Amino acid sequence: MKTCIRKITSVAAMTAAWAMVNMTTALPALAQAAETKPTPTLNSGDTAWMLTSTVLVLMMTIPGLALFYSGMVRKKNALATVMQSFAAACLLSIVWMVVGYSIAFGDGGALNAYMGGFEKMFLASIGKESLQGTIPESVFATFQMTFAIITPALIAGAVADRMKFSSFLVFITLWLIFVYAPICHWVWGGGFLGKDGVLDFAGGTVVHINSGIAGLVAALVLGRRRGYGAENMAPHNLVYTAMGAAFLWVGWFGFNAGSAAAANDSAGMAMLVTQIAAAAAALAWMFSEWMTHGKPSILGIASGAVAGLVAITPAAGFVDPKGALVLGLAAGVVCFIASTGIKRALGYDDSLDVFGIHGIGGIVGALLTGVFAVEAIGGTKGVLEGNVGQLWIQFYGIVATIVWCAVATFVILMIIRVTMGLRVDEQTEVEGLDIRLHGEVVP
Repeated sequence: MKTCIRKITSVAAMTAAWAMVNMTTALPALAQAAETKPTPTLNSGDTAWMLTSTVLVLMMTIPGLALFYSGMVRKKNALATVMQSFAAACLLSIVWMVVGYSIAFGDGGALNAYMGGFEKMFLASIGKESLQGTIPESVFATFQMTFAIITPALIAGAVADRMKFSSFLVFITLWLIFVYAPICHWVWGGGFLGKDGVLDFAGGTVVHINSGIAGLVAALVLGRRRGYGAENMAPHNLVYTAMGAAFLWVGWFGFNAGSAAAANDSAGMAMLVTQIAAAAAALAWMFSEWMTHGKPSILGIASGAVAGLVAITPAAGFVDPKGALVLGLAAGVVCFIASTGIKRALGYDDSLDVFGIHGIGGIVGALLTGVFAVEAIGGTKGVLEGNVGQLWIQFYGIVATIVWCAVATFVILMIIRVTMGLRVDEQTEVEGLDIRLHGEVVP
């Protein structure tokens, strides 16, 4: 009996000693796990930067896009073009609040790979204390709202001079709900493209390919402007366009560097590569135009800068300055060719080159992100670092975006055409949308 008791006691002592060793060994690991997964807390520096970024991105639409587009149309349609941007900022803010944010960033349950749920409708889940990472969710939702505003507003440039204002309002509402918000969820809200490794730091697919493809579809459905190819449709005020491009350029730092969602090294690098790509693309477009047409124009250099900003958008958090330089040069040349030679050859009337700059620029940027991505910058290797598969992943993201956007945009336009019509009547188009739709004119 005593022998059994001694054996049991010995086993118990050994077990206790082993447990103590395991606990001692496990404590550093537990401490390390606690360090790597801290409880989210509010960071005032991150919050201040995101508040600033939100204002900068809103400035891209009003006044940036409003001025950029209004200067490029004829004088009789300038106010109608400004009205589209201003009304989009108002209407889409409410649509985002009611349902857009929930579809983009809600939990879709079994369908979460494709769309969010509806638990965040009317921003019901957002309280004063709720956080998204290190910033208030209220700030995150507003920042994302500014993206949801400018993306549909960009499409207005493709249908300038001929779309009914009432139809435009219905179109951008439906488009945000059924096109923008789902694709936003695919990439940033936990959907399948983000999980499959598609790199899109600030909106190459979500914003630019999306709006560019929608603009092309809308331009084809509405048809050419009356007098296209025969009448003089030159921009009426390129000072407005240059000022608008300048607002877009400055605001784009909020767009790209703000997408880091923190005041950190990623935001700093995104800001640097954004400036380099925009400058390189502006020069590339200018010299391409100079060699082709004999003269450099302010419209050309401004368009080139926007093309570079578009192309660097998906890459901003993944590439280094050398990659940004090559990306910008490529975007300037390719977008110039697309907006001039290819557009004339195919004969479509994309009034203000939404497809040529945003669609093509977004595709160039998304593909080259897969080439020039640097692991030390964004955590993912590109082709130049041996990860050839990333190029295929980028292509896959582009195709998925194009297919859904093109089909859904076409269906929305057809529904509006049947129910309320898309295009203004001939007299309105001849006299101008300003006076006929809004009762105002530029003196």
